[in-house]
Amino acid sequence: MGRGDLTDAEWERLRPFLPVSNRRCGRWRDHRQVIDGILHRVRTGVQWRDLPERFGPWKTVYERHRLWSADGTWERLLQQVQAEADAAGEIDWDIAVDSTVVRAHQHAAGARVEPPPVPASKGAEEGEHQGDAMAEPGRPSGGGGAGGEGLGRSRGGFTSKLHLSADGRCRPLSLVITGGQRADCTQFEPVLEKIRVPRTGPGRPRKKPDSLAADKAYSNGPCREYLRRRGIRHTIPEKTDSRAARLRKGSHGGRPPGFDKDRYKKRNTVERAINRLKQSRAVATRYDKRGYVFLGTATAAALAIWLRA
Repeated sequence: MGRGDLTDAEWERLRPFLPVSNRRCGRWRDHRQVIDGILHRVRTGVQWRDLPERFGPWKTVYERHRLWSADGTWERLLQQVQAEADAAGEIDWDIAVDSTVVRAHQHAAGARVEPPPVPASKGAEEGEHQGDAMAEPGRPSGGGGAGGEGLGRSRGGFTSKLHLSADGRCRPLSLVITGGQRADCTQFEPVLEKIRVPRTGPGRPRKKPDSLAADKAYSNGPCREYLRRRGIRHTIPEKTDSRAARLRKGSHGGRPPGFDKDRYKKRNTVERAINRLKQSRAVATRYDKRGYVFLGTATAAALAIWLRA
């Protein structure tokens, strides 16, 4: 077993939820070997063509990663690992939300205008997955130029932005990719809506945290109204200009939003989760042309964190 490869215990946690062949479209190459190759590339940022031979043909590894990024397999695996942790009471539901800018390599540019079709999985005809079967997402997003692929311009130059939520143990719960110039608050609802931790037994998936902490980038009316509507306790500092405007209105300005200094100190958990993600070089620097493939890369890195945390 090489450095960074799945251990036997980690493999056994993933194996029941991996796609299986329908026996009519050929066999999958050994899933464990391919996943080890994908994780090696995510960790090192090496070009696909330069993958070590022990992982098999590089094109097989790349196509498996592209397929699983498009059909939601990486997200399903992450959700199943989260479900096991939740069933064991190991998730701290006092979450935090933030974003980080990812510098895009020049190789990330130049994707075709139209996104490529999603190749059919060998088990797609019967929709077979070992374990919980979930609805397959449709055609991957993108195809609208750089903006459609989550690429943009910010102070850092050619960049993407990774928006995420993290639990109290510094592990990513949900991920969203946009261009680097997008404001954090615009993706607040999509990030929270993507939190979906299934139950290992009967019952609906858990989507609502116990509490939430965020910085001033999320201090606006729509974000606070969304949290109040869902009944989520939150700690978000008030912006200086918002406070000044409220005070100018006197009694008509309303009461100041509640703020818990001790709870806000736990917001560093999302910063530490970002640091963990960026230990993977293919996340710290974006090389993938397609937005959905880069999201799959970040999700695979998050999956490794959950398996090994």
